Amino acid sequence: MAISKKVIAMLLAGGQGSRLYALTSKIAKPAVPYGAKYRIIDFPLSNCVNSNIDTVGVLTQYQPLVLSEYIGNGQPWDLDRAFGGVHILPPYQEKTGARWYRGTANAIYQNLNFIRAYSPKYVLVLSGDHIYKMDYSEMIAEHERTGADCTIAVIRVPKEEASRFGIISTDEDGRITKFEEKPKTPHSDLASMGVYVFSTEKLFRYLIEDDQKESSSNDFGKDVIPAMLRGGERMFAHSFKGYWKDVGTVQSLWEANMDLLSGAPAFDIFEPSWRIHSRNPIQPPHYAGEGSLITNSLVSGGCEIYGSVQNSLLSHNVRLGRGASVKDSVIMAGVEIGEGAVIEYSIIDENVRIGKHARIGAPLGRGEITVIGRDVTLEDRAEVDCGSVIEQSI
Repeated sequence: MAISKKVIAMLLAGGQGSRLYALTSKIAKPAVPYGAKYRIIDFPLSNCVNSNIDTVGVLTQYQPLVLSEYIGNGQPWDLDRAFGGVHILPPYQEKTGARWYRGTANAIYQNLNFIRAYSPKYVLVLSGDHIYKMDYSEMIAEHERTGADCTIAVIRVPKEEASRFGIISTDEDGRITKFEEKPKTPHSDLASMGVYVFSTEKLFRYLIEDDQKESSSNDFGKDVIPAMLRGGERMFAHSFKGYWKDVGTVQSLWEANMDLLSGAPAFDIFEPSWRIHSRNPIQPPHYAGEGSLITNSLVSGGCEIYGSVQNSLLSHNVRLGRGASVKDSVIMAGVEIGEGAVIEYSIIDENVRIGKHARIGAPLGRGEITVIGRDVTLEDRAEVDCGSVIEQSI
């Protein structure tokens, strides 16, 4: 008798993340660093293992090298399993030819054979670009209890932001009665989180039907979910009340990082009962030199601090020169900041070199966030205005 899994997860991680500009010009959005020691992909992967889901297909496409290398064999998330575990699923060539993933639904459709290999009763579909902690097992139990064909995780959002999401209306039992993808005039404040549980048989049916429609954009929100609703399938909303952040823009990514600071952070990533796993190189403790100042900040191992760090997050191996100042900023791994440099209200990507007495950004509230892209070098006394996006050395 063939061995099967009750649930497998399919994690959509192929997006470009164009609204993050320079931060995703060389890497996939789920590989973007977050919180001084994590990457965005750590959260859905950790949620899976903490929810006792041990089989995850990660669907990659855009700039997959860093993401695939980071995930590796899945060992940091306890997903290095003999049967199951984590699998990287890029587009591939079949006998009839090769094609890119055309949309979220098409990405899953092209990997139906991967799902068939485990004969799951349920398929959990996840997005790889959100920051949150969620027990998927509770959602799956609710899916079973209601006899649903599809369950969608939902969260209430401010009405003025609702047009950015798939918006849902339900009856008093939580059954979905209406769904619109990014409506201009939202009919409710109940937003889809991009987390779905499908009964496998129904998922296969609708994905196959969707693939046969030439007019389809092959997207869950635009095509598959509305088709299931029109078909009268049992569809329910699973209410989520915890922290959830769609880090699709520079502003939202900066805000999500800042949410980790202060005595009572908006999002607790250090909760022992729900550990967020990550792949990090072993580093010595950070070093604060004589005359340095660190206040209300997260500083990772391997950092050398000889200047001032205020209300900021520094990933590993950052070096801050004497008299240099970092304030209200996110500094990613391997950055070198020269003596006397000033950085405010900015995101500095990995392996950036900033010259002495350079000035980047502006004080909080005076403009948009400044972004310096990966591997960029800025000369001594370089000046970068607030809101600028720098992708090449200057």
